[in-house]
Amino acid sequence: MPRPTHLECTRCGEHYPADRPQTVCPKDGGVLYARYNLASIKKTFSPASLLPLAPTMWRYDAVLPEAKPVTLGEGFTPMLRSREYPNVLIKDEGLNPTGSFKARGLSAAVTMARHFGLKKLAIPSAGNAAGALAAYAAAAGDGMEAHIFMPKDVPMANRIECDYYGAHVTLVDGLISDCARKVAELKEGDVWKKDKWFDVSTTKEPYRVEGKKTMGYEVAEQLGWKLPQGIIYPTGGGVGLLGMWKAFDELEQLGFIGPERPHMIGVQSSGCAPIVKAWDEGKAASEMWPHAATLASGLRVPKPYGDYLILDILKKSGGLALTATDAEILVATRHWAKVEGIFAAPEGAASLVAYQKLRARDFFTEEDTVVLFNTGTGLKYLDVLDVAKVEQEPAPASRAIAGIIGPY
Repeated sequence: MPRPTHLECTRCGEHYPADRPQTVCPKDGGVLYARYNLASIKKTFSPASLLPLAPTMWRYDAVLPEAKPVTLGEGFTPMLRSREYPNVLIKDEGLNPTGSFKARGLSAAVTMARHFGLKKLAIPSAGNAAGALAAYAAAAGDGMEAHIFMPKDVPMANRIECDYYGAHVTLVDGLISDCARKVAELKEGDVWKKDKWFDVSTTKEPYRVEGKKTMGYEVAEQLGWKLPQGIIYPTGGGVGLLGMWKAFDELEQLGFIGPERPHMIGVQSSGCAPIVKAWDEGKAASEMWPHAATLASGLRVPKPYGDYLILDILKKSGGLALTATDAEILVATRHWAKVEGIFAAPEGAASLVAYQKLRARDFFTEEDTVVLFNTGTGLKYLDVLDVAKVEQEPAPASRAIAGIIGPY
């Protein structure tokens, strides 16, 4: 597997060496992307070369960092054809290890952490990333420790799995932003450097994006190296969007696809919609969302660190951002279970809400191939779904402003 040639800042374009742990750009705090010599890789990497490889995300090791993978068999999740909507496909990430798409990013991040000899990994998490880090740190061995900071009200499954994987868990009275603050405070102490601590927060290191980009490779491969007209993605931290967009750029340079791109659609909860608000207002970055509240805990991210990249992708792809209410999400969760046989996480079910709204406004037609991402399994949310009640009242009327559909 080729090592990245360098890391590149997505803001200023500065290059950094890829042979040591890196977080964000020291000049401007920009997210760092791993870059490869794709012209060289292209000589031996082709669709045919993938045929005999195992159906995991590591089948794409030609475009992943050079290190022995810490793997639990993540990736190559099925793309299920909808029984209700012709040309709609549901990418079911709930079938990953630890029950969510977070397995991909944390497999890659922990792989590189072990490669660099890091021992203590810290993460603020709304739930699923915590479980994934805990699992992969356990699988890595070598005395690696997962130090997790989660809101007190995370789904019970996330808290219990972290405990069973042997992680060190701190429950925080607040949101994921408050958890991130705890990690930032930890960095100020002398122990952080002395004991080789490392922050694996969303977009605060370059390799979670690398793991997530494999979703883009899989979508292309599972559609015969063609891209759909649209991809609808539940957007909290937004790394899935970042990773897939990066994958499409790499695939074009490798000659696997042409210049076509899907409309990238970000869906958020109306109770926490910083990306939707920024998109509506035509801004290049989001503002901190006050009093964030939604039963879809993975969407309760008041301000994504990579917001400027998410908004740029939506614009370049001809996509948009829109919201789903908790009531709509609950209805969609039950509907998918009854109609499709998929017990989705609330975050994943939000993509169905978004598709229904976009179809109603003719953004997508029946003929358009659209991939909806279910980012996790509903089994991780049993306590949340058991107590949640759907209000028997009509959903708020949608409105279209500057390409935005739905209220925040």
